[in-house]
Amino acid sequence: MKLNGENLKISIQKKGRLSQGSQELFKAAGLDFESSDGRLFSRCSNYPMDALYLRDDDIPEYVQDGVTDLGIVGLNVVEEKGNQVAKLDYLGFGTCELCIAVPKASGLTSAFDLSGKRIATSYPRITGAYLEKRGIDARVIEISGSVEITPSLDVADAICDIVSTGSTLRLHELMPIEVVLKSEAVLIANQESLRNPRKVALIERLRARILSHLEAKKTKYVMMNAPESALEQIRGILPGMKSPTIVPLAEEGMIAVHTAVPEDVFWDVIEALKAAGATDLLVVPVEKMVV
Repeated sequence: MKLNGENLKISIQKKGRLSQGSQELFKAAGLDFESSDGRLFSRCSNYPMDALYLRDDDIPEYVQDGVTDLGIVGLNVVEEKGNQVAKLDYLGFGTCELCIAVPKASGLTSAFDLSGKRIATSYPRITGAYLEKRGIDARVIEISGSVEITPSLDVADAICDIVSTGSTLRLHELMPIEVVLKSEAVLIANQESLRNPRKVALIERLRARILSHLEAKKTKYVMMNAPESALEQIRGILPGMKSPTIVPLAEEGMIAVHTAVPEDVFWDVIEALKAAGATDLLVVPVEKMVV
């Protein structure tokens, strides 16, 4: 089987923490790919796109060089590699932090305590830029793996590494003292592809599907009953869509209000609605949200 030269090409992680999230995002966007088991690429049966399965470190270069038009990879990888790619969308999964951590017994409490010290990391570019920006004269030691063990071997005085749950740091008696970069999966694009009208049209159609899913994840659909006299107060509370849906109820003077509420203010809004007289609140998840 050969790649279709007319299709969009997207590269994603073959194995690792972003692989499953990328596959789930494809499914949520209505994309039906052939099984990827043991394959380096697969075709989408209902969209003109092929997926390539790569090491995450290789994805930015493949996108930069135009081997693929798009890629899904961690922001930490994009920033470390420094390839010339366009960052299109932050995808909300694969979240982690690149942190400076030190031995708990070291007495070091901030990055400024690291002047004259050694920092082991697999992210020398990001770490070096962070230290330079803050005027910290520390030595960066590039390590390809098992960074967390370097302080106990007296190879380094601190580390700069990816932290997800913090369990690995605790296991090695390390504690984070600075967050260097907050990372998550991002959709990146080849800059030349963004100058090709045909590819841009396909990319924007794909992004519309992805963004509708991402917006839906951040939104709850709320239905409630309320006295008609409280409508203006309720409308003042709701931060959702342009205008809520209002439905008269069989009971005179009562209405049903339907609206979308962002997840990040959900509980504050619900409490304010109850105080305004809303009752029988029903909350359901939103599968897709096309705006």
